[in-house]
Amino acid sequence: MPDEVKKEEPKKKGPLAKLKEAADDKEEQIAILSTFVRLGILVWSGGILTLAYIKLPPAFGIPEQKLDPTFIASVFTGVLATFGVQAGKKANGSNGGGGGITKEQMEKLIEKAAQTAPAQTIRIEQAPVTLTAQTPDKSNDSYKM
Repeated sequence: MPDEVKKEEPKKKGPLAKLKEAADDKEEQIAILSTFVRLGILVWSGGILTLAYIKLPPAFGIPEQKLDPTFIASVFTGVLATFGVQAGKKANGSNGGGGGITKEQMEKLIEKAAQTAPAQTIRIEQAPVTLTAQTPDKSNDSYKM
């Protein structure tokens, strides 16, 4: 009887096994895996942010979602920061986030505000408020100006 030669079929390797072959060092494997996890979170948060600002056609049958994208945006910018990308950084090198106001303009505004300091505007958001005029009581002079 002839000897039957069994051919072993190579097992299909999963992504983790391929990662182990590609990188011998454990730290390098963990670094590659963490990069893929960060990329996955970046794609997820970018997709959620995109869906928060667009309106899908009714043909898809997906109802419009009302969500506050603040948390997703913070996750998105946090993951971008791990890759070294900083959102909102000014290219012209001006300091501070003064809304485009230069230092000289800010000093002028402070000077004008100091000149009008004796006057105050008070906003009362609770109603009803009644303002009445009375003649001052002359017997109590303790609060003279």
